[in-house]
Amino acid sequence: MGEPLALEASGLTKVYGHGHTEVVAMRDATMRVRRGEVVALLGPSGAGKSTFLLCVGLINPPTRGSVAIGGRLIQDGPDSLGDLRRFRREHIGFVFQKSNLIPFLSAVENVQVVGELVGKAPSVARRRAMELLGELGVGARSLNMPTQLSGGEQQRVTVARALANQPSLILADEPTAALDSVRGRQVMQLFRDVSHTHGTAVIVVTHDHRALDVFDTIYEMEDGVLTQTTHASVLGQRSAG
Repeated sequence: MGEPLALEASGLTKVYGHGHTEVVAMRDATMRVRRGEVVALLGPSGAGKSTFLLCVGLINPPTRGSVAIGGRLIQDGPDSLGDLRRFRREHIGFVFQKSNLIPFLSAVENVQVVGELVGKAPSVARRRAMELLGELGVGARSLNMPTQLSGGEQQRVTVARALANQPSLILADEPTAALDSVRGRQVMQLFRDVSHTHGTAVIVVTHDHRALDVFDTIYEMEDGVLTQTTHASVLGQRSAG
């Protein structure tokens, strides 16, 4: 058998409410992502993209379906809640539209603290943090506070933080929404470089179609239904519109 998939999500359905108030936010979503693969997830607001991320990110479990990370099938139950949180910290990295850096910690401390949360010695966690910041081009800014960093620099620190524990999977929700087109593309290319260098799978929810060429695979979501598509199909839709 080959290496396990970074993500295997099968038949994910998420239902909110009951009876007359029932809303199906996601219906039978299936996605398989290899290590080192960069995936774009497109779709209009309210289509279910964030619901999908919350489910595969082990934050909000699906009503039905299964999620496996790195070959491990995740069971969400009362007895496993602590284990689930630890597994999430160790195997999944998150990047959001806003950097959400801790304002009273320096750039390196923001990355270092992630390693310490899973029991790494401070010196080991700091060394890993400095290596990542250097690799991502912000090593010289390691002692700066978040308010002293540009938007693009903050996102690079956030990516470093997401990589701190060598996750199988990084989930990014509109990470370039607050950046201009040049810096937005730089961040998208950064995800591709990081994925291919570290063997980490990356799923990026985005409305920005200008950098789709950096992605290996593209999915679209509409009305809670997830489908795989192609670069040519997306570009054709845009030119037709």
